[in-house]
Amino acid sequence: MDWEIFKGKKIILTGHSGFKGSWLMRWLEILGAEVIGISIDIPTDPSNYRILREKSLVKDNWLDIRNLDKLTKIFQDTKADMIFHLAAQALVSKAYENQVSTYTTNVIGSINVLQAAINCKKIPKIVMVTSDKCYKNNEWCYGYRENDLLGGEDPYSASKAAAEILIHAFFKSYNSKNKILLNLVTARAGNVIGGGDWAQARLVPDCMRAWANNKKVTIRSPHSTRPWQHVLEPLGGYLLLMEKLFKRDNKINGESFNFGPSLLQEITVGNLVESMATEWGGKASFTLHESQFKEAGLLKLNCDKANSLLGWRPVFSSSETFDMTIKWYKAFYKSTREELLDITNQQIKDAMNRLNRLET
Repeated sequence: MDWEIFKGKKIILTGHSGFKGSWLMRWLEILGAEVIGISIDIPTDPSNYRILREKSLVKDNWLDIRNLDKLTKIFQDTKADMIFHLAAQALVSKAYENQVSTYTTNVIGSINVLQAAINCKKIPKIVMVTSDKCYKNNEWCYGYRENDLLGGEDPYSASKAAAEILIHAFFKSYNSKNKILLNLVTARAGNVIGGGDWAQARLVPDCMRAWANNKKVTIRSPHSTRPWQHVLEPLGGYLLLMEKLFKRDNKINGESFNFGPSLLQEITVGNLVESMATEWGGKASFTLHESQFKEAGLLKLNCDKANSLLGWRPVFSSSETFDMTIKWYKAFYKSTREELLDITNQQIKDAMNRLNRLET
């Protein structure tokens, strides 16, 4: 992995105030990049973004990505070398409550990012992050591949499937054999966990909030299987994608890639909570309850393409993922902000070292 490729680069990061975005913001700054963040607001309190922002030089831009004019202005002023698009309405439960907002943010917002890139008359390299839930879920026992059928029976999944379809249509319409106006890939990642996630109605933060206050947490869909992975796993994949794009690897331009854990690390929601409760220790307790709205029961990703074309594979085991996650949250409740930032930096550097070893 050529980490030096990011040093000194101007990088637009949408969704930088969110869970995954804030981790990527910190990683890019460790690499010496000039990060220009775009988000509509700070989505949670507490906020991983606020914690990391204390030692950050990121340039904040607070706007809705559905506003093409304002988005284009930032792109034109920045003249970025790279764009990571992570901004989204990312909660399944909230998508049921705010369907129109979910569709317009996840679909129109994504297309606005591409149109703004075209409007700035520079051809930046773009990683568009969607979701593993873009696949039409048939509850198969094997992992979905990038060429499997897209679809979704709930608002969030449907919005991500629609975004994938329109992103690729946009790419095809602006590129030809003789003229390349867009250099992009889409990334589909499974459920991520890790320190700094404070979203409501999400498994890990719900557990952390409850256990920190010696309360019992209620867990929905305990028998559902998810491709759980540490947040740094797919972020490493996004960075590897960007490296390949920047080096003009035409094999990946316009392609989609899955980033998920090994299929051997299959784990249910119930098993995940039991493992985290053991790591947390003390009086960590929970009850199991079936979900009141439709969610996938079984969802796996096949990541052979990322392994073959990028040399990427997961670098943390399930037990390491749980340990890293619990260690971060315990530090949040018991340590200073300086110590918490040190833990964040160390986990990122550990991921970098492990990704480096994949090439040896």
